[in-house]
Amino acid sequence: MNTQDYQVFEIIFKGGILMFPIMLCSVVALAIAIERFFSLRRASIDTREFMDTMRTVLRQNRIQEAVDLCDQTSGPIARILRAGLLKSNRSKEDIREAIEDAGHLEIPRLERYMSALATCTSIAPLLGLLGTVQGLIKCFAVIENKKGQVNPSDLAEGVGNALITTAAGLAVAIPALVVYNYFIARVDNMILEMEISSSELVELLTKHRGEYQI
Repeated sequence: MNTQDYQVFEIIFKGGILMFPIMLCSVVALAIAIERFFSLRRASIDTREFMDTMRTVLRQNRIQEAVDLCDQTSGPIARILRAGLLKSNRSKEDIREAIEDAGHLEIPRLERYMSALATCTSIAPLLGLLGTVQGLIKCFAVIENKKGQVNPSDLAEGVGNALITTAAGLAVAIPALVVYNYFIARVDNMILEMEISSSELVELLTKHRGEYQI
């Protein structure tokens, strides 16, 4: 280990026991961020190109080809449209219900672990604040024990606890909050695309009733 590694461990040690849950929050937040990045990337498709192809196929009454296209395409939009296509010979309400049921399964997949990331974002600064309070308590305890006759060095440990834990909590919470908001925006955008695409599919399937058969 080099000198910088020792300095890092020294800072963590000076921060006190609360540094360990703060570090745990950082590890959990990082793991969730990596998992969500790759999961949402896999779930993303070129919706415009996909719907252009779907529109062309359905206007030629080729329902089975549309189903195959959904099978060959990854992502939640393809899966919910497939659910609607399989009910293409049913009423408009049945098609919409099938799409909604599929959507109820897909949305939790998109939002997986987001509550845990939000929890890390909220807890980290609170742990830092708790460390600040802990450090101040140590300072006042020293002052009381020495009857007010203290040197600045006597308060160094308590002040160090307060500042280090506060800085660590904010250092974890700020980037975690940015990442959380980024993923929430991506998920909201994907849900909106799912709603628009599913509404268009319902209209395509029911515009000329009885023409579309699997």
